[in-house]
Amino acid sequence: MNDRMPTAMHALPDGEAELTLVVRLPWEDVARLGQEAGRLASQMQRPVTLDEAVSHRLRSARAAAHAKPAGESAPAPAAGAAGASVASLPSRPPAEQARQAIERINGTA
Repeated sequence: MNDRMPTAMHALPDGEAELTLVVRLPWEDVARLGQEAGRLASQMQRPVTLDEAVSHRLRSARAAAHAKPAGESAPAPAAGAAGASVASLPSRPPAEQARQAIERINGTA
């Protein structure tokens, strides 16, 4: 992988890890994250950053993946459903998403 800057990873007291990375996204994905942040902000009654929206999305996707019985996939969201956000992106296994993201970053996709 072609690192432009060292990846910083820190252990947190609650048992989680925090890492810093740079991700290049199309503006459409940034807009979806903004919508997700707005939805979370109204739900939590406080401002929410894009970082927090991404973390929430990753956690909720991970929790949903663990809650499903083996071999069962999540139903596809209805087209044009209200509240369409990052959740409406195609569902792929996390390892596949990571592999594709790394390939895009490296320019090998």
